[in-house]
Amino acid sequence: MCRVMIVVLLAVLSFSISANTLNDSEHIHRAVLDYIESQHKVRPDLMERSLDNKLAKRTYWRAKDGTEFILETDFDTMLKVAETYNKDGNRFPPSPKVDIQILDIDKRVASVKLTVDEWIDYLHLYKNKNKKWKIINVLWQYQDTKKHGS
Repeated sequence: MCRVMIVVLLAVLSFSISANTLNDSEHIHRAVLDYIESQHKVRPDLMERSLDNKLAKRTYWRAKDGTEFILETDFDTMLKVAETYNKDGNRFPPSPKVDIQILDIDKRVASVKLTVDEWIDYLHLYKNKNKKWKIINVLWQYQDTKKHGS
């Protein structure tokens, strides 16, 4: 009888852990979709919902004189990007590519690779005290790395 109880308890616990991971995966996926769709659809509200206000988004960039530096973007700038980048509706193809790969989830942190038509983003997310998954770090580059310049 004791063995049966242990097996049942283990089954219930493993189901609970799997359900939490699945739920987290869905919320992480939604946060990343909000991030990219905010740019496609000119929806800064989606961008705001997906990002932590301490966001750090970075890439390498070449100045006109050929020197390279780290280009940084913050939360407020990303809200402006969502408002203006695709305002004329010509920055993305009619059916934009969006490939979201959740690379790892460990309790309250996750790593995700987002591949879209022109660039890739590696995103770090965390689950905040309100149990909302937020993007806190982004490292990105264009698919065509020659575009990384002024």
